[in-house]
Amino acid sequence: METVISAGIFVLGLLFGSFLNVCIYRIPRGLSVVHPGSACPKCGKAIQFYDNIPVLSWLILRGKCRNCSTPITPRYLIVELLTGCVFLVCYWHFGLSLATLKCAIFGFLLLGLIFTDAETRLLPDKMTLSGLVIGLIFSWFVPVNDLLSALLPGVLQVPVSLHFSYRLYSFLDATLAAVIGASFLYGAGAIYLRARGVQGMGFGDVKLMAMIGSFVGLRLTILTIFAASLAGSAFGLSTVLAVWVKRTARRKRAFHETSAVARKRAWPSAMIALRRYQMPFGVFLGTMGLGARD
Repeated sequence: METVISAGIFVLGLLFGSFLNVCIYRIPRGLSVVHPGSACPKCGKAIQFYDNIPVLSWLILRGKCRNCSTPITPRYLIVELLTGCVFLVCYWHFGLSLATLKCAIFGFLLLGLIFTDAETRLLPDKMTLSGLVIGLIFSWFVPVNDLLSALLPGVLQVPVSLHFSYRLYSFLDATLAAVIGASFLYGAGAIYLRARGVQGMGFGDVKLMAMIGSFVGLRLTILTIFAASLAGSAFGLSTVLAVWVKRTARRKRAFHETSAVARKRAWPSAMIALRRYQMPFGVFLGTMGLGARD
């Protein structure tokens, strides 16, 4: 029976992953996710139901449109499989419970925002703000086991065993995490803008952090910001080094410069490339947020 339930949860995740692909493509473009039905963006041919089966259709068609043979991005396959895995892991961890539903919704939203930000550099309000509201509502029914929830009973001298109290503490914890998480990113962006004269943090990242905070609580919100900052810094550094190496090799070929001269002259170019590159920080926030569930 456990195997049957697990398989059903995984298939349900695949179906939601298929819908998530629609959201990733349509929401940033201001299109409805309900109407019209799925169609090839190249030839406009409607996709038949037998070509819209999660994972299997992509594999059978070998990643191409049946009508015009236009390549279909493997993102469809990846998102479906990841969503199925997220749903399954949530079930394995929490069983058939309200916590599983909360975890699955959180993972669904984060996956959608990660891939949307990676492709379009956008974090739609329809996902971040809706997720914020959902997270706060769930905090009332599924306790956020976090720092503030542990400290408040002692501070207020109220027994934690009271049925009402744990709901209130959980809601306050989620609310505080959302406010602090959003405020931290907003403040960091404002400081960067004042210091460098260019925008370093979009409001989409601020709203995403508020959404994550509403789901995971204060302690894990701080951990998510810290881990995402480290990951983003590592990515930025690797980007600079990759551009530096590439342009050093180009200068050596084009101008016959020595390695030392080519490296020295390629470095400013690599730094300019980094400043102009719009890093999808939401990808790092979302990825770290996926692992921020107790």
